[in-house]
Amino acid sequence: MNRLNKKLLISIGIAIVSVIIILTGGSLYMLDYSLRPENRGKDLEGSLEYMRESYPQIIPWIDSLQQYKALKDTFITAPDGIRLHGYYVYASRPTSRTAVIVHGYTDNAIRMFHIGYLYNQELDYNILLPDLRYTGLSEGDAIQMGWLDRKDVIQWINMAPSIFGDSLQIVVHGISMGAATTMMVSGEQLPGYVKCFVEDCGYTSAWDQFGKELEELFGLPEFPLLYTASWFCQLQNGWNFKEASATDQVARCRLPMLFIHGDQDDFVPTWMVYKLYEAKTQPKELWIVPETDHAHSYRNYPEAYTRHVETFTGKYIHP
Repeated sequence: MNRLNKKLLISIGIAIVSVIIILTGGSLYMLDYSLRPENRGKDLEGSLEYMRESYPQIIPWIDSLQQYKALKDTFITAPDGIRLHGYYVYASRPTSRTAVIVHGYTDNAIRMFHIGYLYNQELDYNILLPDLRYTGLSEGDAIQMGWLDRKDVIQWINMAPSIFGDSLQIVVHGISMGAATTMMVSGEQLPGYVKCFVEDCGYTSAWDQFGKELEELFGLPEFPLLYTASWFCQLQNGWNFKEASATDQVARCRLPMLFIHGDQDDFVPTWMVYKLYEAKTQPKELWIVPETDHAHSYRNYPEAYTRHVETFTGKYIHP
């Protein structure tokens, strides 16, 4: 082999190694950036203060829960040994009506107290609000984008009768990543006491959401970084971006679902809800909320939001 060919091979080898190093570094950075961000969900006091400021109508309810020690804590342990935390509150009188309420990305159960207020104070439901992994008082070393969380939420659903009694009627209600989790739950085999779902501004899949963020934040296409990051996620967490699909899961769901999405949502783009709604078989309902960005449908229209949820759930969950 002559000297020129050797130099060419060395150059090619260096280029290949450089590409591998760049892709590996970029993929691991993307995973940490996306799944291990600075987490406001760990700030419990700050979360409670945020809820008081953002939703002043719920302050008397929160104060009452604290005064009478009605906001209770409970823990479960997932099959992989992770300890998970949740809050629960009983209705004002014994009832089978129960809402499992799932929070969003970098949020926690406290940041869903406005939806807890809706069900517990306005509709007189029992409520159960889990902290997903890596948030609140739950353990875990990464956000799971709803895919692993779906198994945790099902575990919460399975243990709900031990808190609230038998003969439950459950609605699962999530916002943002919690809505994606809700839809991912909906495609699994569930106890007969799960009656319906409400998803508010959930994404179609982790792949779609990360691809959108990769382009908007860094100006990069899906290939190759999204592919390699998804592969590393499989190694680290046991799942990949494409399988974490709310669209595929709602296509398997046969229970009723209410889809809610702001018409000005540019974080989880509004087009996603139409794709999700199309994938879901009947029964289903869709409410596109006017002049509303991401995750603010209840904040902007609390009365209309409550009315939509009450009317929808009232068809499948009875007093």
